[in-house]
Amino acid sequence: MNGTLNKVMLIGHLGDEVKMHYFEAGNCVGRFQLATNEVFINKTTNEKITSTEWHNIVVRNKAAEMCEKYLSKGDKIYVEGKIKSRQWQTEDGSIKHSTEIQVTEFTFLSTKKDAENNKQIQSSESTKNTNFDPSSKGLPINDLPF
Repeated sequence: MNGTLNKVMLIGHLGDEVKMHYFEAGNCVGRFQLATNEVFINKTTNEKITSTEWHNIVVRNKAAEMCEKYLSKGDKIYVEGKIKSRQWQTEDGSIKHSTEIQVTEFTFLSTKKDAENNKQIQSSESTKNTNFDPSSKGLPINDLPF
C-alpha cells in the first residue's frame, strides 16, 4: 500500500455538554470529551478493572449544531474522523499540546432525551388499559357485575 491512512472510529459516552464556539463568518465548532472504556479481569486478583480513555472531539458547522441540540452528558455516540495534533502558546508563554479527533461522520446511539421520551411513552401507555370499558365507570371489563 503506497498511501497512508488517518482514520479513527470510536463509540463512547460524552463526558460533558457540547461547548460551542462561533466565528464572524457564521461558522462554528463544537467540542466535547468522549470516554471509551475497556474492561478486563486482573488474572492474579480476579478483580474486574475498568480503564477509561478520554478523547477530545471536534465537530464543525451543521454537525456541531446538531450535536449541541441533541446530545448531553452521558449520551452514547459513534464518531468517525481523523487524528489531528495542534499546539499553541498561552498568555504566560508556555506551549500547550492537544490531540483531537476531527469528526467526519457520527451516529447518535442513545441520548438522554430519547430515554426521557421512551419513559413518557411507557408511562402514558401503562395508564391506558385496553381492558377498560369507558361505560363501566373505570371498572375493568372482567370485573363488571353482569
